[in-house]
Amino acid sequence: MNYYLLVYHVADDYVVKRIPYREEHLRLARESQSKGDLILGGALADPVDQALLVFRCHDKSAVMEFVRKDPYVNNGLVIKWDIRPWTVVIH
Repeated sequence: MNYYLLVYHVADDYVVKRIPYREEHLRLARESQSKGDLILGGALADPVDQALLVFRCHDKSAVMEFVRKDPYVNNGLVIKWDIRPWTVVIH
């Protein structure tokens, strides 16, 4: 199993703009978590300009699938995203 960080760079007023899509996004996150792929996720604060999601899965295809389905991405709330392999040495 490998770790991956999904880094979302979010639009201005993200906190307000996400309201109509939040339940669908959280449903997708809970579904990914129940499969054992998503470990942690949330927005960074002060300022709210990025969000991080930590995945543990065989390869990044599960992360790509999450991005492909995410209403935040599909509705322009995420202006840029990156998937980075993460070498975890302590957990």
